[in-house]
Amino acid sequence: MRYITPQQMKEIDRRAIEEFGIPSLILMENAGKGAAKVALDMVLDKDNKKVICACGKGNNGGDGFVCARHLINNGVDTEIFLIGEPSELKGDAKINFGILRKMKVKIKILKTDRDFKLFKEKMKDTQLIIDAVFGIGLSGKVKKPYSTAIRVMNQSKKSILAIDVPSGLDAATGNVLGICIKAGKTVTFGLPKAGFIKNHGPSTTGELIIVDISIPKQLLRGL
Repeated sequence: MRYITPQQMKEIDRRAIEEFGIPSLILMENAGKGAAKVALDMVLDKDNKKVICACGKGNNGGDGFVCARHLINNGVDTEIFLIGEPSELKGDAKINFGILRKMKVKIKILKTDRDFKLFKEKMKDTQLIIDAVFGIGLSGKVKKPYSTAIRVMNQSKKSILAIDVPSGLDAATGNVLGICIKAGKTVTFGLPKAGFIKNHGPSTTGELIIVDISIPKQLLRGL
């Protein structure tokens, strides 16, 4: 198995978009749909299907929005929490946020202590938490309110599915950037990241699932 750095993955994404003409929106759609498929397999109680999806304001959050949409379309009671302001969303993440809004899906903003109290309360009844806060681009130490969200998710003792990388893990070094999600499973895209097998990577990543998001094989082979 070929493990790559975040920089290598970003270059693969760039080439897929610019050289092969695959729109970034399609890559995000495939990523979120693949994550939703894994999430559906993790929702064991079919009579009480409740999921919480915590999203950041970057592309990882966009993957989370797509994932949540597919879960909702499959009849799963999915509550979405956004850490950040909707006005801060850009590009594909903004588009997918807008789709949810047009579907009349209520998205709660995590900002105040009261917001986080509600977030913590919602954890009690959920079966699964989806971590879509930070992706492979994270490099600096996790700060509030993101660190608070990660702490609440970890303390819930619920099953956690991380999208692409556990939030707070350096995908290159495997170091914890202050605080990190402890995932039961991590669904990553294209190729596994080097940080998954270094330092704290194995203990935070959990079971690793690799999803094909339509990146051409030539790029994944390193040609």
